[in-house]
Amino acid sequence: MSATSEKPAGATAVRPFRIEIPQAEVDELRRRIAATRWPEKETVDDGSQGTPLAKLQELVQYWGTDYDCRRVEARLNALPQFVTSLDGLDIHFIHVRSPHPDALPLIMTHGWPGSVVELLTTIGPLTDPTAHGGRAGDAFDLVLPSLPGFGFSEKPTSAGWNPDHIARAWAELVSRLGYTRYVAQGGDWGSVVTEAMGRQAPVGLLGIHVNLPATVPADVAAALAAGEPAPDGLSADERATFDKLATGIKTGGRAYFAMLTARPQNMGYGMSDSPAGLAAWMLVHGGFTEWTYEDDADRSPTKDEVLDDVTLYWLTNTGASAGRIYWENGGANPSSAAAQRSAEISVPVAITVFPGESYQAPRSWAERAYPNLTYFSKVDRGGHFAAWQEPQLFSEEVRAAFRSLR
Repeated sequence: MSATSEKPAGATAVRPFRIEIPQAEVDELRRRIAATRWPEKETVDDGSQGTPLAKLQELVQYWGTDYDCRRVEARLNALPQFVTSLDGLDIHFIHVRSPHPDALPLIMTHGWPGSVVELLTTIGPLTDPTAHGGRAGDAFDLVLPSLPGFGFSEKPTSAGWNPDHIARAWAELVSRLGYTRYVAQGGDWGSVVTEAMGRQAPVGLLGIHVNLPATVPADVAAALAAGEPAPDGLSADERATFDKLATGIKTGGRAYFAMLTARPQNMGYGMSDSPAGLAAWMLVHGGFTEWTYEDDADRSPTKDEVLDDVTLYWLTNTGASAGRIYWENGGANPSSAAAQRSAEISVPVAITVFPGESYQAPRSWAERAYPNLTYFSKVDRGGHFAAWQEPQLFSEEVRAAFRSLR
């Protein structure tokens, strides 16, 4: 995929950015889809062996025929996009200023296998809340960066772009845009990066909000890793969470995590060579399997929205480079309080627990993990990709989470 940006005036220049997809790349994508060699059907009637053949075939065949491969180009080009160099790496980001005065700057970070695409439907509710049932005093200026190696951000050519490094780069990005006070939010890998920002507490960071909090206590994490029974003394709520986490491990729910952590390059070969292989890998993620457009064509994310994300990965050839964030984090569990060092976060922390998340953090664990927990909310709908699945509810939670910090 091609893109254009103005030539930098210096190392810290912020350059306007625009996507331009050559028609030859679109044609090649469709050719490869048409030439897909499919395996036989799985031997079970569920998703326990991976993405069901029929579901993947339906998606990929639609991708190659009826889906508009320029949709993602048009959606992103309709927004203010920029590129700037951070620690020698060109980072792509969307920057949308609110029409309301005194809007609070907010940097939001996406995850894997997501991208900035998963955050697009929150832009309206967050930057212009009065047009979406909110108050002008809850408005945000939004900064939505693409993680290194994701989308249009440059691919690192050497190791070291771990969540701590990214967090420092994000603080520099916000400062470079002229903001002196701001908040940060993240889900999935965005939660890990956002918590790293919280630990580093750069000047101007008022607080953070995450929807995949690192609250699992060390003794619980150790028992889960060893396949042992739950530690004594857990409450009913804590025991239910332990049981769900243990079941996920036993049924292979974290297999993709182990493979990307150990061998992201090997995983990237298939994702770079086969559109169907890329789509299969992205759909195997727990959050994406909740997507059931067959039952509700209007459910978010829709089939076209999911394909916007998959198409972005394909045309930027970022299957391997995006997957390396697992390797860079050294296999640390994003939900483990000890692994992510939640206790070191001094800035105010806000948490929203969505029912479809990979685990539902009990309030008791959250209070133990974060010394400065200022907001905790459990909502009745939404999942791992909450901003994508429930953009209005997600936006209401973000507004409430940061209201006391304005």
